[in-house]
Amino acid sequence: MKRLGDLWPQLVSFENLLAAYRKARLGKGRRPGVAEFSLHLESELLRLQRELLDGTYRPGEYRLFTIYDRKPRVIAAAPFRDRVVHHAVMKVIEPSLDRTFIADSYACRRGKGVHAAVDRYQTWAQTYRYALKNGCPALFPINRS
Repeated sequence: MKRLGDLWPQLVSFENLLAAYRKARLGKGRRPGVAEFSLHLESELLRLQRELLDGTYRPGEYRLFTIYDRKPRVIAAAPFRDRVVHHAVMKVIEPSLDRTFIADSYACRRGKGVHAAVDRYQTWAQTYRYALKNGCPALFPINRS
């Protein structure tokens, strides 16, 4: 993969941080951390920008909680401020990284996902008798019943 250069100025620009804030707050506007950040938006973004530029930014502590959707899973949630940084990074690097993925990579990609993967699998199942499962080197027969 070729080296991506000159991304830091884009990443720490106020416009990028503002766009990242808007994306990070989607569906979470009523949460206390989001509301507090939003109340002092300009100063929070300028402080975040300054910390990123001078190398003093440090991620906060993750909040751990358990969900019981089908089976218990422990979730680690980043503080809102860190999620703004995550979105800022992804906004800059995602277009370049996405071009390097194979067409049949579906997880966590814009315009892809479970439904697209299932559609693609069904197309393959009509053509081929065997398929790879989860990247496993063994071949599995396709059940056509």
